[in-house]
Amino acid sequence: MKVMIRRTDAGLSAYIPKKDLEEPIIKLEKEELWGGTVTLRNGWRLLLPDLPRDTRLPITVEARKVSEED
Repeated sequence: MKVMIRRTDAGLSAYIPKKDLEEPIIKLEKEELWGGTVTLRNGWRLLLPDLPRDTRLPITVEARKVSEED
């Protein structure tokens, strides 16, 4: 699914246009963000693509939903 990742005053946020859903990212698998999973406040876990650490935000990427629970 397409996901826009951006940085807000409160931290990182993920917007899923198809669902018209924006949720804060509350947990990162990898400190550098890319190539691991992120957990959204609503419980969704998304697998992000491998991108360079210095990739500028905001950016729209193709992510895969892993699960809703840990």
